[in-house]
Amino acid sequence: MVNEELWNEAHTYGDIQVLPFVDYYSLITWKTLAICIYGTSALSAKYLMKTDDDAFVRVDEIQSTVKQLNVSHGLLYGRINSDSGPHRNPESKWYISEEEWPEEKYPPWAHGPGYVVSQDIARAINNWYRASRLKMFKLEDVAMGIWVNDVKKDGLPVKYETDKRINIDGCNDGYVVAHYQEPRHLLCMWEKLLTTQQAECCSTKYWRRNLNA
Repeated sequence: MVNEELWNEAHTYGDIQVLPFVDYYSLITWKTLAICIYGTSALSAKYLMKTDDDAFVRVDEIQSTVKQLNVSHGLLYGRINSDSGPHRNPESKWYISEEEWPEEKYPPWAHGPGYVVSQDIARAINNWYRASRLKMFKLEDVAMGIWVNDVKKDGLPVKYETDKRINIDGCNDGYVVAHYQEPRHLLCMWEKLLTTQQAECCSTKYWRRNLNA
């Protein structure tokens, strides 16, 4: 029933790209790759943004920030992590074996609630995939960091721009991206933006108070 509703919405509005595989955690890197393919093959976007369905994104503020950065080539903008390495505990959700990644550190990567790459990076990823040169990695956001680092090694100067207003573990007022938001909170935050023009978080208490108003 859910698939049928999504398929109907995709045909009605043209704003959903349906991919030919079952969605589960170990395949999410393929969705990130699909964004790069779609954004450089079907569209002519200068920048592409990856976000999660439980994140609230202030699209206007993201656009404004990227414009102010004035970096049209080799851009990775997000909440950059430059000092992380693989989890070696097999019981970890993010376990990575030495065979999968032998180095102690990952290249810089952006946390998943929301990040932006410039078109040239996405195009290089698309081209490498079509040429069977793309290294797939099961942690999607780290995978993008690996790809960006490979683009850098290939000669493209890369600019890493971090923004602490991208909340990776909940919501703080003044956010541009807030993660782990329930549907009712997403609606509440949108209403606050419309009425107050302020990026304020919505607690469950606030939401219930407004429903009873």
